[in-house]
Amino acid sequence: MAKKHLFSLNAPKNWPIERKKQIWLTRPNPGPHPLNRCLPLSILLRNVLKYARTMREVKTILNEGGILIDSKIRKDYKFPVGLMDVIEVKKTNEFFRLILDENNKYSLIKLNKDNSDLKPYKIINKKILKKGKIQINLFDGKNLLVDKNDYKVGDTLIINIKDNKIVNHLKLSKGAIVYILDGQYTGSHGTLDDVSVQKGLQRNKIVFTKGKDRIETLRDYAFVIPEDLIK
Repeated sequence: MAKKHLFSLNAPKNWPIERKKQIWLTRPNPGPHPLNRCLPLSILLRNVLKYARTMREVKTILNEGGILIDSKIRKDYKFPVGLMDVIEVKKTNEFFRLILDENNKYSLIKLNKDNSDLKPYKIINKKILKKGKIQINLFDGKNLLVDKNDYKVGDTLIINIKDNKIVNHLKLSKGAIVYILDGQYTGSHGTLDDVSVQKGLQRNKIVFTKGKDRIETLRDYAFVIPEDLIK
């Protein structure tokens, strides 16, 4: 049985909480995002959006169907909200995307209604099924079946979350804009210069340019994003 609470000192360092004031925190339900890349919906509403002060207020907002995550109403205060998820606040008609900033802290990017249906998904795996169908596995647990073998692990698909259709394909290749998901440079973004493939047990690396700096990090940490996603 999954634990219902989380000792605040054991919570991920990037959670926006006051550890000395709170002993126990809501533990997000198991879901598509790992613990260090998500927040329970209650903490998002109280500590990030600041639309509620108490758990009672959180539950009232959610029970009224006032919060949508990726276009779906969520009423569970333990629901895990993860990186790149789209948050819709019905009452204020606001739309946000959850990211980690360069200080490894959760931040929200405000979206226009026109682009609030679009979400970037990193491809983490793919496999050939029977009859030549190809299954694409995305970073938040979503799977897609496609006919053409045009997509590679590490690429990004821009998907309309309303109809689940692919609207764009961004390749992990030189010149792409990459956002760093993990490691020392979490939250940084820049232009991809090089992707190196190592043999044996070494992990593949990338080099990207951020301002005047050229930075090397693991290929697994790179998330190709649209140029206008993070400004």
